[in-house]
Amino acid sequence: MFDATEQINAVQRQVGSRTLAAGEARVATLSQTYQATAEDLWDACTNAERIPRWFLPISGDLRLHGTYQLEGNAGGTIETCEPPHRFTATWEMGGEVSWIEVRVTPVGDDRARLDLDHIAHVDQDRWAQFGPGAVGVGWDLGLLGLATYLSGGVGVRPEDSAAWVVSAEGRRAMELSSQLWSEASIAAGTDPDEAKAAAERTTAFYTGTPAA
Repeated sequence: MFDATEQINAVQRQVGSRTLAAGEARVATLSQTYQATAEDLWDACTNAERIPRWFLPISGDLRLHGTYQLEGNAGGTIETCEPPHRFTATWEMGGEVSWIEVRVTPVGDDRARLDLDHIAHVDQDRWAQFGPGAVGVGWDLGLLGLATYLSGGVGVRPEDSAAWVVSAEGRRAMELSSQLWSEASIAAGTDPDEAKAAAERTTAFYTGTPAA
């Protein structure tokens, strides 16, 4: 049986910053090692036929400088592509533009690590309101789907995700994810009380439960 709590705990999280041409940006980083070759992990993350099996239906031209659109979610342009190791793309949604960077690194013969950076210009008020969990919880749900898929599909499938996120198990997973992003924010220097309050608001947003 696939354990969603175990999967959420398996992800490493880090909060940082990066200087871009347009100024300072916030960076939320997720890392996880999978029982898969680097080539297979890369293919699962970049093949238009495989992405919907663990994430969302996708359309577009998945090549360097091509565009993509995730159904009901973000779209953008693939800015760099260095198979099977790294790609970067814009992440455009709701009239706002951020960026993602995905890196795949071999770890032995049959294991590989995925590192995903979500890079965004976030004003201080919004950061104080929600913190890194605003994007981090969503990515945790995506990596849960990827882990499910790579483990043989026993767990949360994309077609089951809408029902799963409102289940007791789904709510517990999102609460745990939000808490762990709060801890990553505190480790990066955020005041603990502010980070915990932001996590409560993020949890409320994702679960529909009013914050305390």
